[in-house]
Amino acid sequence: MPQTFTPGMVLGAKLVVMAIGAVVILVVIVAAAWSPIGAAAVDEIKSQPIPFSHKHHVGDVGLDCRFCHATVETQATPGMPSAQLCLGCHSQLFADQALFAPLHRAVERHQPIEWTQLHRLPDYVYFDHSVHLAKGVACIECHGRVDQMSLMRRPQELTMKWCFACHQDPAPHLRFGDDVFGMPPHEISDAQAATLNRFMRQLESRQRMTDCSTCHR
Repeated sequence: MPQTFTPGMVLGAKLVVMAIGAVVILVVIVAAAWSPIGAAAVDEIKSQPIPFSHKHHVGDVGLDCRFCHATVETQATPGMPSAQLCLGCHSQLFADQALFAPLHRAVERHQPIEWTQLHRLPDYVYFDHSVHLAKGVACIECHGRVDQMSLMRRPQELTMKWCFACHQDPAPHLRFGDDVFGMPPHEISDAQAATLNRFMRQLESRQRMTDCSTCHR
């Protein structure tokens, strides 16, 4: 009985199956890489070593973002408050509360507090806080109304599509000067937004704003 499939056809079929398998594996790897490791889902609240309330410290007390995130205007990362900074207040205020034990432990061990990241991006994405603030992008655009969050959560998806939409049309997300730290920032008119947008275009071309190498270096 003659063979239904020639050796060449069998080899071709095996190669097709292997190629499909490789594509599936590649898709799984890329999807896993795109999911920020350890980051929370949208609006998910994760356990923290200290239940820090932005609502109390920002909304009620009126602390400026830069009080805790001291390098946000000068470096890519915003910086996190040291235990010593926290104890500047809480060595006197509510000092005997058990929930502040991690602060004292961090000072004794000369170690930072191990906060759980909520806004972590994949390693292949370059993001610079200082650049975005210098261009007028308000904190609220990515982090939401932290002054209303008793416990911190991530209100935005932080996907490439979401970031790209802002890079294509940044004007609605821009603010003047220190108003980038406002909660909420003052609303600006369409004319002011257009002025900010023109200023930004003078600094960065549309091509540069949407070029792959801007975020993937």
